[in-house]
Amino acid sequence: MIRSVTLRRFKQFKQETIGLHPSGITLIAGGNNAGKSSLLHALAVWEFCRTAIEMERGPETFLADSNRQGLGVGGEEFSPVAVPSLKHLWTNLKTQKGDTDPDGYTLRIRCEWDSAGTEQQLEFGLSLVNDRLFVKVTHSNLASGFRLPVIAYLPPFAGITDRETKVSPAIRRRRTGEGLAGAVLRNLLLDMEQNNQARRAELRQGRSKLPDESLRHLRSTDPWELLQQALRETFGAELVIDPFREEYHSYIRIDVVKGSVVGYKLSRYQGYNKRDLMVEGSGFLQWLSVYALATSPDVDVLLLDEPDAHLHPTLQTQMMTSLSDLARIGQKQVLVATHSSELLRHWPVANILQVKARGPGKFKYLESDHQKVGLLHGLGSDYAPRIDPIRRNGRVLFVEGKTDERMLSAFEAVLGRDVLRDWPIWMTSATHKERHQLFRALAEEIPGLVGVSLRDRDDESVATVDGHLNDQNFPSRGNFTTVKWRRRHLESYLILPEAVARCTGQDLDFVRGQLADNFALAVGANFTDSDCPEVLKQANGKDILKRADDGLLSGTSYQPEDVALGLEITEVADDVRIFFDRLADLNPAPPNGEEESDEDEVEATTKEDIATGSA
Repeated sequence: MIRSVTLRRFKQFKQETIGLHPSGITLIAGGNNAGKSSLLHALAVWEFCRTAIEMERGPETFLADSNRQGLGVGGEEFSPVAVPSLKHLWTNLKTQKGDTDPDGYTLRIRCEWDSAGTEQQLEFGLSLVNDRLFVKVTHSNLASGFRLPVIAYLPPFAGITDRETKVSPAIRRRRTGEGLAGAVLRNLLLDMEQNNQARRAELRQGRSKLPDESLRHLRSTDPWELLQQALRETFGAELVIDPFREEYHSYIRIDVVKGSVVGYKLSRYQGYNKRDLMVEGSGFLQWLSVYALATSPDVDVLLLDEPDAHLHPTLQTQMMTSLSDLARIGQKQVLVATHSSELLRHWPVANILQVKARGPGKFKYLESDHQKVGLLHGLGSDYAPRIDPIRRNGRVLFVEGKTDERMLSAFEAVLGRDVLRDWPIWMTSATHKERHQLFRALAEEIPGLVGVSLRDRDDESVATVDGHLNDQNFPSRGNFTTVKWRRRHLESYLILPEAVARCTGQDLDFVRGQLADNFALAVGANFTDSDCPEVLKQANGKDILKRADDGLLSGTSYQPEDVALGLEITEVADDVRIFFDRLADLNPAPPNGEEESDEDEVEATTKEDIATGSA
């Protein structure tokens, strides 16, 4: 595992030493052009140099006492990273030697790692002469018996080839070291599958089936088994590899099948025909490329440049969770350059390496959650629009999701209130505790910030909420107010037969019958009371409205916010009114008591605005 990288005259790094965590996953984050990808590129170039010299001159060239000569590489042979020309590897495109470069190898990349408790160092120098690249070992302390870390670089989705021949492990490793992992993906998968079959045969020892204990061990440790199960859980898919006979097969064929999954078994969808791996979407192929490299026993250090770019946020999180497990099981080091706020929000602070474009501490691991805010704000497009309104208004309202935001807007319109406009909304399913950490970080950037954290009660006891909706499990702290619905969900304030019938156009008696027959629930005149019957407080509003087979809104296009928007003002529950009163009380007047100008005035949202989509 690599502990540090020293760069000299590589891209924007004139002279820089970067410390790295030697194991697990490091997320590398920072603004555009700060140097995230350049760090990965440097390591990819180091691996290319290592591979090229080892193939051409032999591993003894790396020894400290070796008699070294430079190795010439044509521009067409250089493939670890894409550059317009080779001179773009150098700072300011200046490749000429100076007084401190007597040998002409002006660009240097040094890696340091530990091996058997001993610090190992290997540095490559690069020189450019007449558009031809020369590579040389310029420093080494390696003795006989050394082991070099093997690095694999996966650029932003590079795709895979339409056909792939079987190549030797040496060629496969070379292409991986050149940044062409997509060109040998099928080889990696075939190798994993064949090793799995060999292990299965060994564990069976002539028996018709594997012993249960052996099967459990195989499923928890074997790369192919781990990959297939991850595919089942994530995509509802499996890989099928055609038998490969080197005597008469030219290409490796791998297909994908999809179906329903129970445990370790996938049942193919009826009428589903397997499809060539090539036709799968970019997100699937990106995920598969990452996972295959992460499980490869040949790779020690995995470099991923924006692996999340083609993945849904949920899939991003799942992929990183799986990578964490693989890194731990396989004792690998993984460096991930990312712009994903979704990953950064949930990743441990100690494993986030912040990259600044300039100033001291250009590369520095974060030390506290508070430091995340400045980092996320600096990412730009994803977070600046979220933080800027909070900065302008001096307040923030945390809710659980988009549906909550829409329902609150509808409730406000029915009540004729005008409170939410001054409360920028931050959607997150995090707990009050986690939100408080984020609030503290925001408050460091925005002095005097006021925050409200609103959550459903879910399965917590009614006794954990008081008459003002205060959450007793995590009491308010300073300017951070925690509130929770007395009923189970916000949707629980919408299970009013009259409102549902009005929204959907269904017969009122029919809706009442649905409530009685499917949920054993009758709603009386005390529906709006804070101290309503216990059965209403415990009613699962989300299920009652949206349960797939028998919810009140099942089979319709209507959403909970549509029901809320159709409420009469007398049908709005007291708890909802209390919540808006709390927000209004926490909504301070403009500084110095100045009234807002007409220019800044915003009309209150009306029911008609929401109904027409203009709000």
